[in-house]
Amino acid sequence: MLPELTVARDAWPLRAPFRISRGVKTEAETVRVELRRGGFVGRGEGTPYARYGEGVDQVLGQLADLAPAFARGEPDAALLARLDAGAARNALDCALWDLRAREAGRSVAALIGLQVPSRLACAVTISLDEPEAMAAAARAVAASPILKVKLDDREVEARIRAVGEAAPEARLILDPNESWSLELLRDLQPFLARFRVALIEQPLPAAADCGLAGFRAVAPLCADESVHTCEELATLGDRYQAVNIKLDKAGGLTEAAALLRAARELGLGVMTGCMVCSSLGIAPALLLAGASDLADLDGPWWLSRDWAAGVAMENGWMRPPTPEFWGG
Repeated sequence: MLPELTVARDAWPLRAPFRISRGVKTEAETVRVELRRGGFVGRGEGTPYARYGEGVDQVLGQLADLAPAFARGEPDAALLARLDAGAARNALDCALWDLRAREAGRSVAALIGLQVPSRLACAVTISLDEPEAMAAAARAVAASPILKVKLDDREVEARIRAVGEAAPEARLILDPNESWSLELLRDLQPFLARFRVALIEQPLPAAADCGLAGFRAVAPLCADESVHTCEELATLGDRYQAVNIKLDKAGGLTEAAALLRAARELGLGVMTGCMVCSSLGIAPALLLAGASDLADLDGPWWLSRDWAAGVAMENGWMRPPTPEFWGG
């Protein structure tokens, strides 16, 4: 039987609207790749993101176009080289890692030299809303060790205060999703010093973050939209003290692991992040999270349903899926 590559679209309704500065979503759409070769099956998931010019139909087409080459036995590296960094390459790369692990009778962790933590402190996202609603959301998960606070450029102090007072023991990751100005960031520093801020993620637009050079905030500044792969690390200069590594940005586990190593060599902090996705998208990211300073992998927590054998999360602590689910 010839090797077979198939792709599918999965729709995941959310249990509550997920709002950030760029908009709101009530459903996550992901793309799933399944590879069959020699009696073994490998799976991977990618989440197309409009901010990066991606759509589900586009990603499905990119992957479907590779099916004949996979059936012919084209080498894995050659298949991946046909795709740019993004959701399509992520889905394929993670499926290939899963497949190779099963073929070898070893885990992906053993093959790549990273470990999946048995228990992981994971940020719980507080969606952008009115301060009172954000306070209520924070109060409901106040036992979590880390909360990620979605913000825009309005009512910033009121929203942070609402969350910080509702969950005073939690460390806060502030995420304006590129919506702040340098002036606002500077003006907020005395206020932010009152709270347990662990990280300030991508405060300025990626195309206009040069003003961050030499600026030191009350907490490390973390590049998200400003860095996708190892290539962008060289352009960061002294603007950021940490990077957010996401498989969908990096284009898979292979590049994400290389980015992790390169960031550490430069002395940068690392957070492993995700899009809103299912446990199939999170399972590979757990390998990075085990070697990171912070983890923001609550994508499946937002879903009203998930894979039955997927990750489990309670009070901001995540447990990985079984090895049979992904990665061997």
